[in-house]
Amino acid sequence: MQPPHNNYGFKPWGMEVRQFCMLMHLSVFASFIFPFAGIAMPLIMWLTNKDQSEVIDQHGKEITNWIISSFIYFIVSFILTCFLIGYVLLFALIIISIIFPIIGAVRASEGRFYRYPLSIPFIR
Repeated sequence: MQPPHNNYGFKPWGMEVRQFCMLMHLSVFASFIFPFAGIAMPLIMWLTNKDQSEVIDQHGKEITNWIISSFIYFIVSFILTCFLIGYVLLFALIIISIIFPIIGAVRASEGRFYRYPLSIPFIR
């Protein structure tokens, strides 16, 4: 029997798909509590449920792309701190790394998809 590819009747981790996607966006903040949890949690949530729901797969890919992109932006900004512009870029990266997941969570709770601006599409 094929796993359901729509959202009807499928409850990842015992919650509705929209709630799960919202939590997946907010899970990037888990690093504030445990180191690297903000990377591990969204990946675990996505990888364990991506085959059951196209919606979860779409949100998970976008979150993963943002995590990779923000890491690259961090490295570049850190290198540019030698020229002082890096401090401004790091500050901007911190701000958008807080704002983008919150917007994504709100949109996911509404049943809509949010494409993170500045996210490089590594995973399609």
